[in-house]
Amino acid sequence: MSSSPQVPTHAVTADTDTRPSLTVLSGFWPAATFAVARTLLATDPTLLLVRHDLAGIRDGVVRRVVRSGTGIVEDEQVGLRHGCVSCTLREDVLPTLVRLARNHPGQDLVLMLPEVAEPEAVAAACAHCLVDGAPVTELVRVDSYVTVVDAEHLLDCLASTDDLTTLGIQAAEDDHRALADVVVRQIEYADTLVLWGQSRDGAFDTGRLSILLHRMAPWAAHVHVDGDLVDAGTLTRQLRHTHRHRPETPGVLARGLQGYTLGTHQPEPDCGVVSAVFRARRPFHPQRLHDILEDVTAEMVRSRGHLWLASQPDTVVAWEFAGGGLAMGSLGHWLASLPEDRWEHVEDQRRLAAALDWDPYYGDRHQHLVFIGLDVDPVELHRTLAACLLTDAELADGEETWRTYHDPFAGCFPLDVEQPTDTDTEGARPA
Repeated sequence: MSSSPQVPTHAVTADTDTRPSLTVLSGFWPAATFAVARTLLATDPTLLLVRHDLAGIRDGVVRRVVRSGTGIVEDEQVGLRHGCVSCTLREDVLPTLVRLARNHPGQDLVLMLPEVAEPEAVAAACAHCLVDGAPVTELVRVDSYVTVVDAEHLLDCLASTDDLTTLGIQAAEDDHRALADVVVRQIEYADTLVLWGQSRDGAFDTGRLSILLHRMAPWAAHVHVDGDLVDAGTLTRQLRHTHRHRPETPGVLARGLQGYTLGTHQPEPDCGVVSAVFRARRPFHPQRLHDILEDVTAEMVRSRGHLWLASQPDTVVAWEFAGGGLAMGSLGHWLASLPEDRWEHVEDQRRLAAALDWDPYYGDRHQHLVFIGLDVDPVELHRTLAACLLTDAELADGEETWRTYHDPFAGCFPLDVEQPTDTDTEGARPA
């Protein structure tokens, strides 16, 4: 077994950026998201709101509207690039933000994303795509990513098995994302979550939704706004100039590997909401895990994390469930499977997390899964998962024997393709 990776030693300095701030609003329910945007405009007439209207998308046209608290500043049509909403946004949003920052110095910006856009993709574009040879973040400070959630429709969307193509709202011809996946990713990437309005089933159900959101995104600041009575000043203070965005924070599937919170273990039901964390050092037996996939996801709203299989001990396997569909894929190598001269190419935070939790036998390999659902039995869930781990006798056989196990997941997680592959709960079956 390899020794523990060296802990990185460089310090992280505080952000002292003084550039105009950008607040990014996302949400699958445009009426609620736009209501939040209008509230922010009402408290600061100099604020500039950038919004892309997709009403003409079928005609190949996107309308970009920039407005302040006093009226429309710009209203222009933008041609659909490559038949893709995401491409159009990437090629139009970034230059627009740069131009507004230059032409309106001292005025902060709000970017309202279309309902099918995922904020993590926008963050990556802001950090890495260049405008006039420089990233957008050289001119604009990204202050916060805010996701607005409509209390009346949230549970229906999280439980939906529809994809965007079926609903006719796909961002491109090859956009096969599930509705629930889009909503979940908008929620989990946010550093600030706004629960807008009330559930149609009353106060108890609204409270349950709030708890569910806290379990799904425990790292976010949570705000509840009664849609009928909005305190504009308070909401503005809660959403603007918060400095909550941390660009170094990894995506949700890599959070656990880098030592960030992946979820909270709160097995006692709160308004019926249960959040259970399963952690173990031993590997899963591939066949036994495959056999219980439907059982452990049947009652879940959301599940995420990473695991390792005895038959594929080099691979970090991603686990992501929402809307009735399970996605599993490769997140790359465990450090224990890499020669030490390759550790320096791994993120510092990943090496630090591994060093703090290094095991003399397993190295950094471990199971870390989070399950969030309504009226779930956490004891039975833990018992079911634990039964899939290798027994003492199987552990004693050693890694060479583990690699010979019959593996229904064989070929599903190639190490040269380090991203999850969408499947349903039967999708891991070999062809």
